[in-house]
Amino acid sequence: MTQPVLFLHLQDPELTSLLLQSDIVRRFVICKSQPDECWVEQLLRQTCDLAFIEIDSTEPAQYELLQQSNRLAEIDFILVSKGIPDLALDQLMRSGAGYHFRQPLDMASVLDAVQDFYQQLSSVAVKRKVQSSDLDQFGLLVGSSAAMLRLYKTVRKVAVTEANVLIVGESGAGKELVANTLHLASHRADQPFVAINCGALSSELIDSELFGHMKGSFTGALRDHQGVFAQAEHGTLFLDEVTEMPLEQQVKLLRVLESGEYRPVGSNKVCKANVRVIAATNRDPLQAVADGIFREDLYFRLSQFPVKVPALREREGDITGLAYHFLAYCNAREQQQKQLSDAALAVIKQHCWPGNVRELKHAVERAFILADKLIEPEHLLLDLATPTAAVADIPLDMPLDELEKTAIFAALERNGGNKTDTAQQLGISVKTLYNKLDKYQQES
Repeated sequence: MTQPVLFLHLQDPELTSLLLQSDIVRRFVICKSQPDECWVEQLLRQTCDLAFIEIDSTEPAQYELLQQSNRLAEIDFILVSKGIPDLALDQLMRSGAGYHFRQPLDMASVLDAVQDFYQQLSSVAVKRKVQSSDLDQFGLLVGSSAAMLRLYKTVRKVAVTEANVLIVGESGAGKELVANTLHLASHRADQPFVAINCGALSSELIDSELFGHMKGSFTGALRDHQGVFAQAEHGTLFLDEVTEMPLEQQVKLLRVLESGEYRPVGSNKVCKANVRVIAATNRDPLQAVADGIFREDLYFRLSQFPVKVPALREREGDITGLAYHFLAYCNAREQQQKQLSDAALAVIKQHCWPGNVRELKHAVERAFILADKLIEPEHLLLDLATPTAAVADIPLDMPLDELEKTAIFAALERNGGNKTDTAQQLGISVKTLYNKLDKYQQES
C-alpha cells in the first residue's frame, strides 16, 4: 500500500514536536503548511489522506473557502480548537470532518485517532454538529470520558461494514445519535437515513409503514405509499425501539432481513431491499426474548454487531462537561454570557439523571431561559432543587420550544392579553412577540 500523506497545519510547536516523534505519525508522509501562504489554498492543491489542523477562530474566510471545495468529502480531518464558541467552525463541522479535539489535549486519544485513520483510511465524510465546549466529539456524539472514547472507536470500525447493528441503551442516552453517526461514517453517507419508532406504530398500519401499500389496497389507501424500506433504498434504516414491534410484524421483518425481499401491501410485485438496518432498544434484548415479546431469531439477525451506549452516570467527567457544553451553545446562539453558579454545578453533579443526556440538555436549556446572568439550582427544575411556584409543574423533558411557548401564553394570561406589557415582562420586543404568536397560530 502507498504510504498515506498527512497534511499538518499547527501553530503549537510542542504539539508539532509530539506528533512528529510519534511512531504512528511516522508511518505517514508529512506535508507541512507554509507560514507565508493560506493553509487552505495549500491543502486544496495537496494530495493527502488526512489533514491535522489547528483551528484559528480569526480565520472564518478560510472556513468558507474550505466548505466551497470538495476536500471535505475527499479526505479525513482531525481538528483542534480552543473550545471558544465559533459559529463559523460550527458550520464547517456540519459540512463534514472526522474528529474534533478541544484543548487541553489528551495526546493518547489523539494518537489513537491517527492510528484508526492509518488502519482504515476511507473517503467517507463524517458530519457532526458542534457546540463549543471542552469535550471531544465523533460524528454527532460528544464526550471525553473513557466510555465515550471506546464508543467512538467501536462506531468508527463497524460503520464502514455492512453489518446489522443493534444499539442498546437507556432512554435519552443517545441511541439515535449513535445510529446517525454510524450512517454518516459509512459508505452510505450520501444516501437517505430513515428512522422509524416501532413502538409508535399501530398494528393495523405497521405493514404499510414498513413495506408500503398500493392505492385501494385497504380502506383509506387513496394513493400509493412508499414504506421505509423503499424510502431508505441504498441508505440506512433505523428501527428505534424494535422490541416494541408486534410479534407478527417481527416475523415479516425477519423474512426481509434473511431474503432481502418484501412485498408492498396490495401488490403482487416483490421488491428487493438494499438498505443497511440499524435497530435500537432501551430494554435488555435477552430479557425481552425471555419475556416472549422479542423473537430470538430476530435478535440474532439484528445483533450481528451489538453496541452498548453508556448511561450518563457511567460517563465519568462528562456530566459537568456536557452542562458547560450545552450552556456554551445557548450562549453562542443567543449572544449571552450566562454562567453556572457553584451551587447549580453541585446539583448537576449530584443528580442521578435518569433521563440521561436528553434530560441534562433540557435542564440546561430551561435554566438558560429562566436565569438572568447566573444559573442557580432553582433554575434547573430538578428534584434536588426547589422549583418556583410559577414553573413547578413544567415536565422535566419538555422541549425548549414548548417551554418558550408555555411561558409566552402564561405571561399573556397574567397581563390580560396586553402584548406590550407581556413583551416587556419577557424581555423581548413587541414585534418578536407578534412573530412568535403568528408562528403558533400557523402551527395550530
